[in-house]
Amino acid sequence: MAVFQRIREFFIPPGFVEPEVIIPAPMTEYAIRPLTEKQLKEVLKLNLRCFKAGENYTKYTFSYLLSEPNTLSYRIVTPNGNMVGFIFIMCHENGTGHITTIGIAPEHRRRGLAVRLLDHTENALQHRKLSMLTLEVRAGNIAAQNLYRSLGYSTIQRLKKYYNNGEDGFLMVKSI
Repeated sequence: MAVFQRIREFFIPPGFVEPEVIIPAPMTEYAIRPLTEKQLKEVLKLNLRCFKAGENYTKYTFSYLLSEPNTLSYRIVTPNGNMVGFIFIMCHENGTGHITTIGIAPEHRRRGLAVRLLDHTENALQHRKLSMLTLEVRAGNIAAQNLYRSLGYSTIQRLKKYYNNGEDGFLMVKSI
């Protein structure tokens, strides 16, 4: 067995992580609910599944967001109550909402859940009399950029070395 491991190490570089095989979840109904401090452990677990190491938020960051009165947070749940998506939005006095993070469980993607969360967010922000939404997205995350553009977001600035790994980001905005 050790010989096979040595051969494997020769062909596969150190630190290589095999891609996760994602099996789509069975089709189901979904509901949007408020996300509160009661769901901190659940959102932490889902966050780790949604984002690669180094891209995800810490327990401290989520605790702060969940306790900050100017932050809105929502979750998407299945009929049995499992959280499969989340979004956090900071509301600013200048009439702007900032999407700090949005994530959908890999096995529930490509079902329009991010669109549902974003639409729900826009409605909530309009009730609060906010008129603009902003977000940052990785330069390499073409799928997310295309989603945001399809929903009316515009790229207004490239953010050099914005992310921890040195990757650039884009600042995107939308009037609501």
